[in-house]
Amino acid sequence: MKLSELKDHGRNVAARGISLALVAALFFGVGFFAGSANSATSSIVSHVPFIGDGLDATPDQSVDFTDFWKAWNALDANYVITHASSTLPSTKERLFGAMSGLASSYGDPYTTFFPPKQAKAFSESISGSFGGIGAELDMKDGILTVITPLKGTPAEAAGLLKGDKIIAIDGKSTEGVSVDEAVSKIRGPVGTNVTLTLVRDRKSLDVKITRETIQVPETDDGLDATSGVYHIALYEFTSNSASLFNKAFTRFKESGSTRLVVDLRGNPGGYLDAAVDMASHFIPEGAKVVTEDFGGKEKDVVHTSFGYDDLPKGTKVVVLVDAGSASASEIFAGALQDNHAATLIGTKSFGKGSVQTLLPLDGGSLKITVARWVTPAGRWIMGNGVTPDITVSITKDDVAAKHDTQMLRAISFLTSGK
Repeated sequence: MKLSELKDHGRNVAARGISLALVAALFFGVGFFAGSANSATSSIVSHVPFIGDGLDATPDQSVDFTDFWKAWNALDANYVITHASSTLPSTKERLFGAMSGLASSYGDPYTTFFPPKQAKAFSESISGSFGGIGAELDMKDGILTVITPLKGTPAEAAGLLKGDKIIAIDGKSTEGVSVDEAVSKIRGPVGTNVTLTLVRDRKSLDVKITRETIQVPETDDGLDATSGVYHIALYEFTSNSASLFNKAFTRFKESGSTRLVVDLRGNPGGYLDAAVDMASHFIPEGAKVVTEDFGGKEKDVVHTSFGYDDLPKGTKVVVLVDAGSASASEIFAGALQDNHAATLIGTKSFGKGSVQTLLPLDGGSLKITVARWVTPAGRWIMGNGVTPDITVSITKDDVAAKHDTQMLRAISFLTSGK
């Protein structure tokens, strides 16, 4: 993975590459995508006075810390170690614990504080190759959940399924563990094993998975000779995805077909730029692709189509989505749906529509949700997802029989109009 577009504001370096280009919390049980953003990058860190990390250290005089200091002093005076392996936390560790609690009090799974050790691991997970299992994870109803196993990865080979609940990692409960913490526990050296305890269909099972360097195929495309429908499947939005999609799109045009399926099922997102570039094949120049809404704390940023105007006349387009389609996938699908450029088929998408900024803090890192993604028609993606025009589910029996009801419905729609 890559982290780019680090924007220097005085003495502060805010990772707005994450806030502008990282459109998914892509927790592969291993890592996290960030990318390049060529659009506006104004810092949210604009207050004074500055300290070494550029953050405002002015005390909020309206906050009464009396009870906090009572708790601090009571623990300091009375706590007794009861386990031989335990040690008293240092003053710094207690401060880090307080900051972690403050971040978690917002109730947002994407707003969190990383102490130095976890911050280092997080940084490594977004800056290159990594060892992991290849699954997108997130919280569903407060439980760590597999959103999708990525194609061609150990997670897929081990049989992980969408919707699996992860209740333990290497025998340790995930209750109260954030997604970021879970990611750091699941990723590790290539060739080592991690055991996940899952709940599936109300039954518990242990799955041992060997970590590998995750390399996910990005695209697959081709013409179905029987129906004349061309399909382009995109498995993630990386820095190469726009280029790969453009090549596949060229092959589609050369095929002579005017029926296209863009398959984004199980695609957990990635680079915003790739989503905007891809959408520009289908919607007019200047039309909205997505708005970055800062809730009034900054001016909204509207990302618009480049208007390539190269879609063959008369082409009908279907976009396939499911519960594993997140963030950049939802931005692309929502843009085409709201601009009446495609029909969405499948099931409701995941609903990852928030933007994070990573700020350095006392050797650690504070990751804060600073904005939300809004579709051209004004729909919030976060928590809502994108609802298909035609809902088609796939059962476990369909999966076992390799019967793709969603693709078949897309082909039927494109060939018959129904």
